[in-house]
Amino acid sequence: MELPIHLSKDSREPIYHQIENQLQALIAGGHLAAGTPLPSIRALSKDLEISIITTRRAYQDLEHKGFIRTSQGKGTFVAEVEDAKKQQVKISSVYQTIENAIDTALQYDYTLEQIEEIFEEIIHTQRNQKGE
Repeated sequence: MELPIHLSKDSREPIYHQIENQLQALIAGGHLAAGTPLPSIRALSKDLEISIITTRRAYQDLEHKGFIRTSQGKGTFVAEVEDAKKQQVKISSVYQTIENAIDTALQYDYTLEQIEEIFEEIIHTQRNQKGE
């Protein structure tokens, strides 16, 4: 199984954290159902062209958080995750993304008012595209 994980080697965010966040998003968003088999650490490392240690760290963190489970000799699978936990991941992810966008804009010397105008413009465009 090939996972839609896209890594940015230019990002300040560690690779294992990028994997962890993207897998959490896939699980929380319902794209990976409970019981879905995941690639082995070796296979995912090879697909993403990263070290086994990095992939192992992401899998260990996800298992510790209850998003995946590993069964000796059988493999790694998506765990049964409570809806409240999934919702928490979704909210946290969206907030973090917006905060990062605001931080980026501030680094480019935009004022908070200018950033607010940009967000309003984006929301307006999205509404028009969705026919709201």
